Amino acid sequence: MKTTAVSTLILVFAAVAVLVMSAYTVDETEQVVITRFGKVIGEPTTDAGLHFKLPFVDQVSPFPKNLQQWDGESGEIPTLNKTYILVNTFARWQVVDPVLFFQTCRDVRGGLIRIGDIIDPAVKNAIASYDLIETVRNSSRLENVDDLVLKAVSEQYETNQTIKAGRSVITRQIMANAGEKLKGFGINLVDVKIKRLNYRDDVRNSVYDRMIAERTQIVEKFRSEGRGEAQKIKGEMEKELKKIESEAYRTAQELKGKADAEVTSIYADAYGRDPEFYSFTKSLEVYGTALNKESTLVLSTDSEFLKYLKERR
Repeated sequence: MKTTAVSTLILVFAAVAVLVMSAYTVDETEQVVITRFGKVIGEPTTDAGLHFKLPFVDQVSPFPKNLQQWDGESGEIPTLNKTYILVNTFARWQVVDPVLFFQTCRDVRGGLIRIGDIIDPAVKNAIASYDLIETVRNSSRLENVDDLVLKAVSEQYETNQTIKAGRSVITRQIMANAGEKLKGFGINLVDVKIKRLNYRDDVRNSVYDRMIAERTQIVEKFRSEGRGEAQKIKGEMEKELKKIESEAYRTAQELKGKADAEVTSIYADAYGRDPEFYSFTKSLEVYGTALNKESTLVLSTDSEFLKYLKERR
């Protein structure tokens, strides 16, 4: 009796264990490939929920269904004009054929290795096909502060500043070349971007020197414009001052002329009443001007010049 109960209990536990080992769940962000002795069995499971497989012989290989990230390592790449730059790229990818992905990459880690092996050469080939200015800028227009560095680089190493392709075209070229190859691994390459560009020490120093020279030039331009504006203001001020002085001088001369005319009129009127007195006063003025201690005059006794000095009888 006890043996039968124990056997039944063992069978129940074994059945539960088999049921548990046969069941597996699929998350909404996953897709599952079932393999039996290393070979894929049936179609991949993409529906979320509870599913079943053969215990012990079937293996569950889950793969992500949502977008995944790949970050490349920074590498030194020469451009077409032999300028070396450090480029760091990143990509977004998705497993679209889990069976093919399992057969070629086995797991996500293997997929990342394959992606790096394909994208890195594509990046090197694309950047090496263009001049530095094409890699660091999207257009000939400077749109932000960082573009000051790019402008300095372009002026230092480029002779033609016109952007024919730009970074966006280069990234599309990388994506097209790498995406076509990744299809053979069951991977859909969604996007590729250049995350960061950096310059070697020799290039960076040249860039900084160029930036300093450019900033200095701009400062001198502002200073020159300021000096010109100051001279303009000073000139306007001097012009206004000369105008005020001229008007004041004219007014003073007019007043002086009127005063002199009035004085002359008064003198004329006064002297006209007694011409003899006028002659006397003018002669005295001449005596005071012409004669002093050192003056010597030789005149006849009947000279008119000394008529007022003669003794009156």
